[in-house]
Formats: sequence, C-alpha cells, structure tokens
Amino acid sequence: MGTSVELTTRPSAAAGFGRLRRRRRPPGHAAQMRFVALSLTPILIFFFVFLLLPIGIVAWLSFHRYNQLAPVSPWIGLRNYTFAFQRDPFFRNALENTLKYALVAVPVNVVISLPIALALNQLRWLRALFRTAFFLPVIASAVAVSLLWIPIYDPQYGWLNGLLGWLGFSGHAWLADPNTALWAVLAAAVWQDLGYNIIVFLAGLQGIPDDFYDAAKVDGAGAWHRFKDITIPLLQRTMLFVLVLTMISYMQEFTHIQVMTAGGPVHSSETMVLYIYLKGFQDFSMGYASAMSMVLMGIVLFITMAQMWLLRSRWEY
Repeated sequence: MGTSVELTTRPSAAAGFGRLRRRRRPPGHAAQMRFVALSLTPILIFFFVFLLLPIGIVAWLSFHRYNQLAPVSPWIGLRNYTFAFQRDPFFRNALENTLKYALVAVPVNVVISLPIALALNQLRWLRALFRTAFFLPVIASAVAVSLLWIPIYDPQYGWLNGLLGWLGFSGHAWLADPNTALWAVLAAAVWQDLGYNIIVFLAGLQGIPDDFYDAAKVDGAGAWHRFKDITIPLLQRTMLFVLVLTMISYMQEFTHIQVMTAGGPVHSSETMVLYIYLKGFQDFSMGYASAMSMVLMGIVLFITMAQMWLLRSRWEY
C-alpha cells in the first residue's frame, strides 16, 4: 500500500525534465524576449510595407487589365502571362537580351576583378590609394558614367575609334550597330561595377591566414597550386556572394541602356526592365507590365537559387 502511494506521488520523468528545462532559463528571459520582439517590430513592419506588400500588389495587378487612365480593372486571369510568352515577340527579345547580357557580364566582371584583387592583396604600399581609385566609379551615378562613355563610342570623335585608327583598323558606330550596341553598354556597366567586387574579393583574401600559404611554400607548391588549392576553396563563400549579387544586378540592368541606347537600335539592346518601364509608364499597360515583372522576379529567384545550390554542392567537402 505504501508502495502505491509512493508511485502516485513520485513525479514522472517527463514532468521532471520539463521542470528542469524551465529552471534553466536565465533570469529576465521573458524581458529579453519582449525586448527582442519590440526591436524587430519596426524592421518587420518596414519589410512588410516596402517589400511584401508591393510584391502582393504587383501580383494582383498582373491578373488584371489595369490601365492608369481607366478606372475599371477587369480580372483576366493568366492572359497577361500567356500573351507575353505566346504573342509578344518584343518580350521574348527583351528576355533574350537580358539573359545574354547577364550571362556574359557576370563572368567578365569576376575574371577581371579577382586578378586585380589578388594583385592588390600583394601590395604593401599604396593599397588604400588603389582600392579607392577602383571604387570611385561605383559611387558615381550610372547616368554620369553612361554620359561619360557615350563620347568614347562616338564614331567620328571618340577616342576608341581613334585608337583603332592608330592601330590600322577602321572605326565603328558602336552604339548604332545592332550587333555591338548591347556589348558596348555592357563594357560601360562592367567598368563601373568592377570596384565593388574588387573590394569584396580583397576583403575575402585578407581573411585567409598566411599560415596556409607559408605551409604550402614549404611543401614546394607553386603560385598556381596555392591559388587553386588554397585561395579558391577558402574564397568560396565570397565567390558565391559575388556571383549571386552580380547576377541579380545585371538581370535588372536599366540605367546604362536607357541613357546610352534607349533600347535601340531596333530593340537590339532592350532589356526586361526597360521593356517593363516602357509598357508601364509609356503605354500605361500596368497590368501587363506587372505580369512581366513577376516573370522577371521568378527568373531571378530561380537563377539565384540554382547558383547557390550548384556552388554549395560543388564546394562542399
């Protein structure tokens, strides 16, 4: 009988473990959680108002025939999306130009910026001066950079054709030729953006301890093997950051093309963002422009997730 009383009054193991977990909470835990919640509330409100809510509005508009000049916006379902892919050749042309632009600009930017960062990392003097010089175009306005490069491509007085003539080659109308207009704009955009990636790569390189390189030199590893077996593996997170952000930036290219070519000649340099702008604010087809914006967002999201998955799976050890 005494044993049964003892069993009924003895607490269960689960209840004792739960009380033990509750006892381990530090003093003031509830107050700390309230402080965290209050601190995060403005950020969450900002995130909702300026990110989630606009995306929701654009998604809603994409299913309507919305025009700023008409008060009625009838629901049309997926017609904007089907029209874009099936009946609008200018949309497909803009999408193709955007993909070509980004898939060429990203590797060109990385291939140029990484060696420059490696060279700056070896400097012991004037590193800050060169770092500042490379970063100056980044803080300049994209409009100013575009206006700076337009005279460079001038077919009569531009110094690029002057240099080609001095070397014995004929000049070219770079911005007026459908075969070269997009790539001419790309050169100006890459030139402006190089400094940002150089600074990011330089920060990543300076975070690699010198002990790894010293040990590799003792083992007789050359410069290429040190770069391949030490620098690249230890720079993988920085590389992923650079590739993802650079791809997102070039997929949304607008200002350089708007100022330098306005999408011409004959739509050869027209990108998605420029075409969305023209449809939304010149043709007032805001519903159709919203549908194209959602398509672009989906493409950028897919490419970003694919990059992160492929690079992480490739670099996992």
